[in-house]
Amino acid sequence: MKVEQIYTGCLAHAAYYIENNGEAAIFDPLREVEPYLNRANKDNAKIKYVFETHFHADFVSGHLDLQKKTGAQIVFGPGAQPNYEATIAKDNQIFNVGNYQVKALHTPGHTMESTSYLLIDENGKEHGIITGDTLFIGDVGRPDLAQHVVSELTEEKLAGHLYDSLRYKIMPLSDDLIVYPNHGAGSACGKKMSKETTDTLGNQKKTNYALRADMTKEEFIKELLDGLTAPPGYFPKNVLMNIQGYESFDEVKHKAENPLSPDQFEALANASQALILDTRNATDFSKGFIPNSINIGLDGNYAPWVGELIKDINQEILLVTDEGKAEEAITRLARVGYDHAIGYLKGGINSWISAGKETDTTERISAKEFETIFHEKTVTLIDVRKKSEYDSEHVEGSINIPLNTLNEHLAEIPKEQPFIVFCAGGYRSMIASSMLKKRGYDNFKDVLGGFKAIKETDVKTSDYVCPSTLL
Repeated sequence: MKVEQIYTGCLAHAAYYIENNGEAAIFDPLREVEPYLNRANKDNAKIKYVFETHFHADFVSGHLDLQKKTGAQIVFGPGAQPNYEATIAKDNQIFNVGNYQVKALHTPGHTMESTSYLLIDENGKEHGIITGDTLFIGDVGRPDLAQHVVSELTEEKLAGHLYDSLRYKIMPLSDDLIVYPNHGAGSACGKKMSKETTDTLGNQKKTNYALRADMTKEEFIKELLDGLTAPPGYFPKNVLMNIQGYESFDEVKHKAENPLSPDQFEALANASQALILDTRNATDFSKGFIPNSINIGLDGNYAPWVGELIKDINQEILLVTDEGKAEEAITRLARVGYDHAIGYLKGGINSWISAGKETDTTERISAKEFETIFHEKTVTLIDVRKKSEYDSEHVEGSINIPLNTLNEHLAEIPKEQPFIVFCAGGYRSMIASSMLKKRGYDNFKDVLGGFKAIKETDVKTSDYVCPSTLL
């Protein structure tokens, strides 16, 4: 059976394309739809259906634009109530794509409308199952997102539904079915996802903690909810966009692809409440940036960190990018619903510098320099990694302020005393550094290479005692 996974690493997201006899279907597409249109054109196929496994939280789907461009029918599972035209499938309803069949299996738990799609080939053989966020490789979907939209849908209730869906809808299926999930490792939609993006259902029954045959519902709920961290703040906003509808990506892109000279950029920044978002890598940013800009590099988890740190999804944004990267920055913003980029600096930071405009810098030190300062025991150390990373291993005496909580803990960081900030490798700590700079902090340094580099030095973590100011 012809099933193609279209994987986007920065969101750890998988869409799927199937085609047979000139008809095609797309499952869980991203916001920009050109890749799917091009794929169908390559096969000289018409996209007949856009299947959605649920109302997504971590990205804005491209189903509406696909419908407008192709006339494809949007399909959701039972109970879905979108504010636009769509087919609401019945449990076990079959849809034909050429000589293939797609069978909707209602599998509530991640959300109430969550639906998996059983793929049946032209010979009537069940080939695979597209599971959305119901079943991942090594994990299952988190059940705590819907309550941020519908308060009575508690995580315990949804976890119970998910247990039933897995036990009575998915686990009875054939072991040789291929599992096609919506996400892989790195997504915030689960906690133990594998780096593998497909597997057989039989192997998942053997290796996935949530599919243990002897597991009671109570045990399942307890294990599923244990260690579940708060979801990123933008998730409920994306859910609502996917339910209510949104502006077409073409229009969003057209407004944002607005090249601005340094003078125009400066004037617009001063006249608006726009946030200056610099998407260059951490090293380049540290050497020179527009004052008050925030660095979230395209070379990392750009869109999720935008969604986590920029609280207002309607925030106007001015972009500073490397040459030729503006379109990518705009596209990845739109994937998570940030549709209000209003322009970018033409010629990048070099044009700003050439125009004689003011710049700022932030100081980075090597791990060896960190080692010297560490043994002098004179400064506070702030680790901005996730709590789970910190709990696993950290510099003894360091303080853990996860990046996504930094704004809430600024009062604990005295401006008059020096400190060092670091993360795992330098990406997040530069985001933190830019945020601190914007808030008026200057008396700090960032560690190049982060904790990974620190571990390669002779730092004796047990020797360090953190200054009392932040204890």
